[in-house]
Amino acid sequence: MRNIGLQLMYVGTAYHGWQIQKNAVSVEETLEKALEKVVGHPVKCTGAGRTDAGVHARTYVANFRTCSTIPCDRLPLAVNTRLPDDIVVTRAVEVSEDFNAIGSCRKKEYTYRIYNTRIRNAFFVNRAWFYPKRLDEQVMQRAADCFVGTHDFAAVKSVGTDTKTTVRTVYYFDIERQGDLIDCRVCANGFLYNMVRAMVGTVIYAAEGKFPPEAVSDILLGKCRTDAGPTAPPGGLYMTKLWYDEPGLTPEEME
Repeated sequence: MRNIGLQLMYVGTAYHGWQIQKNAVSVEETLEKALEKVVGHPVKCTGAGRTDAGVHARTYVANFRTCSTIPCDRLPLAVNTRLPDDIVVTRAVEVSEDFNAIGSCRKKEYTYRIYNTRIRNAFFVNRAWFYPKRLDEQVMQRAADCFVGTHDFAAVKSVGTDTKTTVRTVYYFDIERQGDLIDCRVCANGFLYNMVRAMVGTVIYAAEGKFPPEAVSDILLGKCRTDAGPTAPPGGLYMTKLWYDEPGLTPEEME
């Protein structure tokens, strides 16, 4: 039995996230159905993590097991002919027996995109958060810096999140403006449900003057969700990088 790692990208607007849902279409279900037609047997994919409804992935990794002998270099083309246009498999590699797309992932990067100008752009609908009030990216960066390090992130998780610990390590949270677009890139060893979107909402609140950017440190210490900013809409969020020790699945090789 071979263990196959897949790199893919998808636009999440039409899907209820990655994970299979009882009464909604998911990326996982759509991919598994396409794979089954190619390899000739039922397939169960393990994904790099849950993404919310409407969230996108420029880079995503999943793995599945198969007795098929189809060469890896032929798998992407074969699967893509059976997938809708908004999901694309870009690479397939044979990985070690113990590789697991979620358990083997060392760290992840998400990018949240804000379209910050007075007039909305039709081409960014469900691709970036249209935010007409001018934001100071330098203030946003000062607030973002407070998230970097190992902290308890209970203040920026969704209520009811089921997890053993809310402690995570954020390696960087960089804010970059290019014209009217602001990219918020955050990398961590793991994320709580809605954590990135709440972090973005919090740095925006700081830019609006609702609290000083340095107050984010106290907000984290307080562990109270209502002290932080709002949860940003899902359409601006992209999974952008994943780190593995497995050959063929490092960020540099995947780009």
